Amino acid sequence: MNQDGTGPLVAGAVNFRDVGGLPAGGARTRSGVLFRSGSLARLEPGGVDALRALGVRRVIDLREDDEVLRDPSRVAGLPLHTTRIPLFLGSVASFFEEDRSLPEMYAALVDGSADAIVQVVRGIVEEQPVLVHCTVGKDRTGVTVAVTLAAAGVDTAAVVADYARTESLLPPRRSRAALEYLRARHPHAVHLEDLVTRSPASVMNALLADLQARYGSAADYLRAHSLADDEVAELRRVLTDRIAQ
Repeated sequence: MNQDGTGPLVAGAVNFRDVGGLPAGGARTRSGVLFRSGSLARLEPGGVDALRALGVRRVIDLREDDEVLRDPSRVAGLPLHTTRIPLFLGSVASFFEEDRSLPEMYAALVDGSADAIVQVVRGIVEEQPVLVHCTVGKDRTGVTVAVTLAAAGVDTAAVVADYARTESLLPPRRSRAALEYLRARHPHAVHLEDLVTRSPASVMNALLADLQARYGSAADYLRAHSLADDEVAELRRVLTDRIAQ
């Protein structure tokens, strides 16, 4: 079991979970189709075996080149392939240097990396089971999976709750170490703790509300950036199952 007592345990993968079982109107998201996590750079042998047992066929890695070079994924020998879709316009360090808030970071993601988010959604539609991850699985993964789930028709409250779970799944020791490391380099940063450790429901609620106000829905946001109607329909077919009456 995972840190919170639910879902699969993938030893060495921070913040790993299956997004199955979320309500989507009269449907629910399928289990064993879409997984999300942090980096796979510290996978233990048991974690490699767990990914094999879950049947993961595709990994979508949202990290930048420098992150991948520094911490390569430990997936050699697994029957899967990795699709790299870097999701930041600049380096990860730039967000700490510029001291952006979470809302500012997320606005930059949906506005500046829309084409990349569409590529991720297409990757999810093309091949499953699929795992989407970045370094911690909080921001890049959090925004991308939230937009994907919302576009698939998942209830907004469930999308937000899945995003917000990350805060309780991050190992406290890891969070303390990351904060100490980054605070030494950015001593005056106001938003550092939020960027490193927090995933407030209010931030994701605001992001989804903004997409609705500007585009009509998360699905319409993806359509505005080249995702076709039949691809949206296939996303919903792949990710959700009607609930038997």
